[in-house]
Amino acid sequence: MLYLGLNRQNPTPMNELSQETSPYLLQHANNPVHWKAWNDNALRSATTQNKLLIISVGYSACHWCHVMEHETFENEEAAAVMNTHFVNIKVDREERPDVDAVYMKAVQLMTQRGGWPMNVVALPDGRPVWGGTYFRKDDWMQTLEHLAAMWQKEPERMVDYAEKLHAGLQALNILPNENPENAFPPQSKLETLLGNWSKSFDWEFGGYQKAPKFMLPNNFRFLMRYGFQTENPDLLDFVNLTLTKMAIGGIFDTVGGGFSRYSVDFKWHVPHFEKMLYDNGQLVSLYADAYKLTGNPLYSETIEKTLAFVNRELSGSDGNFYSALDADSKNADGKSKEGAFYVWTKSELERLIGEDFALFSKVFNIDDFGHWEHGNYVLIQKNTVAELSEIHKIPLSELESKKKNWENILFLEREKRSRPGLDDKTLTSWNAIMLKGFVDAYKAIGEKSYLETALKTAEFIQTKCWSTQGNLWHSYKDGKSSINGYLEDYAFTIDAFIALYEVTLETKFLSQAKQLCDYCFDHFYDAEQGFFLFTSNLDTALVASHYEMEDNVIPASNSVMCENLYRLSIYFGNQHYATKCENMLAHIVPVIDYPSAFSNWLNVFLNFSDKQRELAICSESALADVPEINSRYLPHVTIAGTSVPSNLPFMENRFSPGRNLYYICRNQSCQLPETDLESLLKNL
Repeated sequence: MLYLGLNRQNPTPMNELSQETSPYLLQHANNPVHWKAWNDNALRSATTQNKLLIISVGYSACHWCHVMEHETFENEEAAAVMNTHFVNIKVDREERPDVDAVYMKAVQLMTQRGGWPMNVVALPDGRPVWGGTYFRKDDWMQTLEHLAAMWQKEPERMVDYAEKLHAGLQALNILPNENPENAFPPQSKLETLLGNWSKSFDWEFGGYQKAPKFMLPNNFRFLMRYGFQTENPDLLDFVNLTLTKMAIGGIFDTVGGGFSRYSVDFKWHVPHFEKMLYDNGQLVSLYADAYKLTGNPLYSETIEKTLAFVNRELSGSDGNFYSALDADSKNADGKSKEGAFYVWTKSELERLIGEDFALFSKVFNIDDFGHWEHGNYVLIQKNTVAELSEIHKIPLSELESKKKNWENILFLEREKRSRPGLDDKTLTSWNAIMLKGFVDAYKAIGEKSYLETALKTAEFIQTKCWSTQGNLWHSYKDGKSSINGYLEDYAFTIDAFIALYEVTLETKFLSQAKQLCDYCFDHFYDAEQGFFLFTSNLDTALVASHYEMEDNVIPASNSVMCENLYRLSIYFGNQHYATKCENMLAHIVPVIDYPSAFSNWLNVFLNFSDKQRELAICSESALADVPEINSRYLPHVTIAGTSVPSNLPFMENRFSPGRNLYYICRNQSCQLPETDLESLLKNL
C-alpha cells in the first residue's frame, strides 16, 4: 500500500514536498518522512513545537542522496523517529545555495569534511548542533534518538554547544585583513604562489596529484593566462596536458558530448557520472581560450561536442538551460545504477563495432586500463588520435573517420537505453555561465549559431529572470520565476552581458550590466567589510551571514564581482568601481596561501600587471573587425568598439567617420591610434 503521509484527522499532507517544483524535492514527495520545504512556516513550526530541526540538503543528480533516500527516508521505522522528535526540512542546495553554504560551514567545522547529502540537526531557532553527510539507516536512527533524548533532558548542553558553534560560524564570515592600510600588493606575489602551487601538479595525467579529481576550470584559466603573459612554456605545457587528458579521458563523454562532474580516480577515467550545466559552461569557455592559444583540433572538437550535448539534452523551449543529468539510470535488469547509461561490456562492443573491434579496443583501451568494474568499461584514450595514427601507422584522416563512425554507432545504440533523470529547473546563475560559454565558443570558432543561442538565452534572462522591481530571480520552472536572486545570479549575469557586448558591440548589454552592478551595491554590499554578501538585504536573515570568497568548482561570486567592477570601471570611467575592486584585491591577495582556492581572484589581480591593455575599435567596419580580434588569445586586453559616434565614456570623442582607428590604452591612457588591423594585432 502506498504511504501517502496523511493525517486522518487533517487532510493536509504531512509530507509537503508535492507542492514544490524542485525535481530534488519532488523525488522525496512520497517519503513517509513529514518533509517540509525551507520556508518561514516550516521554521516557525519548530519554534512553536519546541522541536529540533533536521535540515537535509542535496540535489537531484547526487548519487549518494538517492542511496540515503532509498535506505533511510523511504523506511517507515526511520521516518517514525524523525517525525516524532523533529521538524524535517528538505533543501535543494541548487535552489537554496545560501542555506547550503551556511550549514556546510557548520558541518565542516564539526567534522572537517563536507559533501552531499548533508544532514544537520539544529535548535528550533536554526543554530546547528550536529551534522555530517551520508549516514547508514541504523547509525542515523541511533544518533537521532540520542539527540532527541538530550534535548528533552539536557537542553542547556545543546544550547551551549550551539552558541560556541555559532560563534565559530560568524568568525568564518570573512578572511582576516592583514593589509589594513590597503597597500596594493606587488605582482611578484604571483611568482611565490606559483612556486608552491606547482608542487601539486600531476605531470602524468594533468590536474593535481590526488583523487578524486575535479576539473576546476578557473584554476586552469588562470594558469593558462599566467603562463602566456610570463612566457612560461612549462606552465603552458602543464595546462595543455591537463586539458588533453580530460578531453580524451572517461570524464568526457566522447560518444554524446559533455563532461561529468569529477573523476573518482587520478587518470580522469571513471567519472561521477552526473553532468552539470555549470561545469560544461565553464569548460567550453576554458577550451575556447585554449583553442585560441594553440589551434589544437582536439579542443575545438571538445567544444563542438559539448555544445551539441547541451543543445540536445539541457535546452528548454524559452532559450533557457536545464540544470543537470542524473548519475543514475536503469540498467538492462531495470535496476537503478550509477553510470548505467554510459558504460559498455566487451561483448556489447564486439557486437556493435564488428571487424574494427581490434583497432577500437586499442583506441579506447578495452583492457585493464579501461576496465571499471563488473565487466564494464568506461571509454578512455591514453593518446590523442594524432598520436594513435602514428603508433598504429594509420592515416590520420582514416582514423578520425573510423572514430567518428564508431561513436555514431554507440550513440544510436545508447539512445535505446533508459535515460538518466533530468533536473529541469533553470537557474539564472548557471544559465549566465552557459550563455558565456556559447559566446566564448563563438569567439574561438566563429560558428554563428552559438551567438544566436547566447542572444536567445540573454533574452530569456531579461524577460523571465529580471523583475520590474530590478531584482533577478534565482530559479525558473514550469513558466514561473521564484526565489529572490543571490549574488551569484547578478555576478554571472553581469559577466555574461559584458561578454555579449564584446561580440555585438551593443552598449545595451553594458548598460544592463551596470544596472545590475548598481543593484548589487544597494542590496548586497557590506561597506564595513568591503565585500558583497551572498544574500540580498531584502531576504530573511539566516543564522549566520555568508560572504562567498573562495573559488571552487564555480568561481566565488565576490571574485566574479571584482572582475566585473574592473571592466565596468573602464567602460564607464567609474572610479568608484575601480576603487572597490582594488580594495577587495588588497584585502584578499596578501592572505592567499592556497592559490587553487583563489585562482579567479588571481586572474583579476593579473589585470594590474604591466602587460594589461584596453582596446578601443573606432571604425565603420568595427563589427567586421571584432571577430578577428576575438579569435586571438588576448586575456590581457579589455575590448570595446563602435561603428558610430558613441557616448560610452571609454569611447567618447574617439570615432572619426571614414577612418579606421584602433586605440591601445593602458590605465585608460591611450597611444596614438593604429590604422591597420594587422599592425594592431602585432602590437597587442
